[in-house]
Amino acid sequence: MAAPKERHPPRLSAVLREAERVTPLELFFDLVFVLAVTQCTALMADEPTWEGLTKGALVLGVLWWSWGGYAWLTSVVDPEEGSVRIAMFAAMAAFLVVSIAVPRAFENLAVTFAVAYGVVRLAHIALFLLASRDDPELRTSTVGLAVSTAIGVGLLTAASLLDGAAQIGVWALALVLDLAGPFFFGAEGWKLVPGHFAERHALIVIVALGESIVAIGVGAETSLTAGVTTAAAVAIALLAAMWWAYFDVDAAVAARHLAATTPGRERNDMARDAYSYMHFPMVLGIVLVALGLKKTLGHVGEPLDTVPTVALVGGVALYLLAHVAFRLRTARTVSGPRLLVAVALLGLVPAALEMPALLTLSAVTVGLCALITYETVRYAGTRDEVRHQHPG
Repeated sequence: MAAPKERHPPRLSAVLREAERVTPLELFFDLVFVLAVTQCTALMADEPTWEGLTKGALVLGVLWWSWGGYAWLTSVVDPEEGSVRIAMFAAMAAFLVVSIAVPRAFENLAVTFAVAYGVVRLAHIALFLLASRDDPELRTSTVGLAVSTAIGVGLLTAASLLDGAAQIGVWALALVLDLAGPFFFGAEGWKLVPGHFAERHALIVIVALGESIVAIGVGAETSLTAGVTTAAAVAIALLAAMWWAYFDVDAAVAARHLAATTPGRERNDMARDAYSYMHFPMVLGIVLVALGLKKTLGHVGEPLDTVPTVALVGGVALYLLAHVAFRLRTARTVSGPRLLVAVALLGLVPAALEMPALLTLSAVTVGLCALITYETVRYAGTRDEVRHQHPG
């Protein structure tokens, strides 16, 4: 009797994810997003007006949504197995072209941006279709995502043929419809590994904070006076406090709540709201702070213009407000102190317009450090329990 022939898996295959930890390839992929975030800051810095701020926020929004799509994808499939690895490299190449085009995405590279962005999104859909071969629910959700993706990419392509307010308006419509897509095609079919999904978003917060450190270096590259040195040190203290606000307790608590939810719609809804949606204003707030820091290091002893002032002070306020929403969605609690400090920072804007940039930076840093100190002391017992509790 002849031995049965060995069955080989199809060449175009995807292996479902089992590991909780983020893989080296995912970290490698995120390096392209580092450039994208840096380019968004550069776009706003080169055009420090309300229009420039709007353009930067819109570009960051579409890039964030595409990055988030890959975070969902690699929480379903193992990116280092099968054909997925090659497809990820191809998506990285397209994402790199998108990132390079960011500073002129509303000008002569608008078509290049739209086409390369379409390739990034097309690769994402193709990989999801591959992963959903034997999962009808996931296939249904993927088809719905493909429709909203096609609409978003189509609108961005149309916007590349326009200019001025019409172009910005079509960009805004594309982003809103893309973000609203999950509400139309549902959340039941998606799959995710909660530990991996939470860690992936935590790492992207570090990426954004790292870009702010780059902004400090760029802002200080002309000279290193006593004022610039002081501003750089204060800026690091501000970024450290922002890091603390997320990673000391909130990230761990949210990850545990996500893991504790019922798999399926309940878990997917929380992941979508808390991570795909609420992490965007966090990252946007960090990018705005990076813009403010870059301008501060260049004008230490002078008041900042209106837009950089709003970016610096308002960016920290937006970051805190996103944290309030994040905690409310995951832990069902409201952080009164963070909400209060965010409102106080927004109230600081008129005075900050008259103060030297270094003084404004110092005031914002003192306010955030005071909040962190209060929380650390006030909730010491709870904090110790959360930080030393076994994640399982």
